[in-house]
Amino acid sequence: MAEETGLTTGIAHHGAARLPSVDIDGFNVELKDEDGFLGDRASKGAFRKILDRWRKPLRKSGEDPFGDEPSDKISKKKLDEMLVGDDTEASAVVHSAIEEFAQELAYVTRRFLKTKAWARTERIVVGGGFRESRLGELAIARTEIILKSEGFKGDIVPIRFHPDEAGLIGTLHLAPSWIFEAHDGVLAVDIGGTNIRCGVVETRWKKAPDLSKASVWKSELWRHADDEPTREGAVKRLVKMLKDLIAAAEADDLKLAPFIGISCPGVINEDGSIEKGAQNLPGNWQSSKFNLPASLVEAIPQIGDHDTAIVMHNDGVAQGLAEVPFMQDIERWGVLTIGTGLGNARYTNRRKENGKKENGKKENGKGDRKAKNGDENDKSEKKAKKADA
Repeated sequence: MAEETGLTTGIAHHGAARLPSVDIDGFNVELKDEDGFLGDRASKGAFRKILDRWRKPLRKSGEDPFGDEPSDKISKKKLDEMLVGDDTEASAVVHSAIEEFAQELAYVTRRFLKTKAWARTERIVVGGGFRESRLGELAIARTEIILKSEGFKGDIVPIRFHPDEAGLIGTLHLAPSWIFEAHDGVLAVDIGGTNIRCGVVETRWKKAPDLSKASVWKSELWRHADDEPTREGAVKRLVKMLKDLIAAAEADDLKLAPFIGISCPGVINEDGSIEKGAQNLPGNWQSSKFNLPASLVEAIPQIGDHDTAIVMHNDGVAQGLAEVPFMQDIERWGVLTIGTGLGNARYTNRRKENGKKENGKKENGKGDRKAKNGDENDKSEKKAKKADA
């Protein structure tokens, strides 16, 4: 299966650590403490639990400004309105929840920064559905202030693209740049525990070869959690969504590249199978007998006049990759995606063989060794600190 699937992709391995623009130093890292997985402390559900705790004292006195509505059912829009509304007590409850969540996110981020893979991180991008709200933006800003007060010299910023589109746009960076030549867009798939989103991403490659102007031309969303399909039913629906998008592109004279980029939860093996982390998807996606890229190539063997190539990677990795064009002023950066869980990935920008950075600035030749020998540099820095002490 592995060898056969590798041949169907043709251009790259699935879940690769080395991509055209970046090296992936680590992703889907599962850190633990005495209370369990750290990601559970900074997830969308964690915020709702915190909000509920701050409501309890008011609920007991019958003065809860949110009434009987469960905390996990209150929309982000309503919470954002409460932040700036006339009800000062409701506003105070939301602000209190934001502050406590920011403390938790700062704690989790601190732990990531202490790992070898995240050493010397210069910027952290925060994505996921939680970021798509004013309360999420405030929590991210407060987290940055907390960490900077402790000496963190980097930045923590919200993801630039809409979270629903970042995962689609990020899959462009799974493909080599030559595949965009003579084409207007590519097909992209973002698979989550609740939704499957498919889209056509316009590369606008001629205007911006770094893909900074890429945008979603058209997309379709399916909430598979509502339908509870079988695995085979989910794949069938996914194929239909992709074929509909191919037809729409053809009708609009938008020329698609023969490539499908897939963003999917879990640890993705080189052959396109999923090792772990896909438990929220419909059916058993971690079965050794199931391979999504192979299934899609069989269903859509050609796009236009060329054989279909597919590359699949972790959803957190793909969402972060949307930021590649805007991270060229630094070398090491990471992404945290706040959703059902806490997705994570850490990147080091690649250098060209001629000794130039991806943004064209010349290096002194030490950069490549530094990127490869990060662990050795970490040890040297630790020794230096001990000597100073």
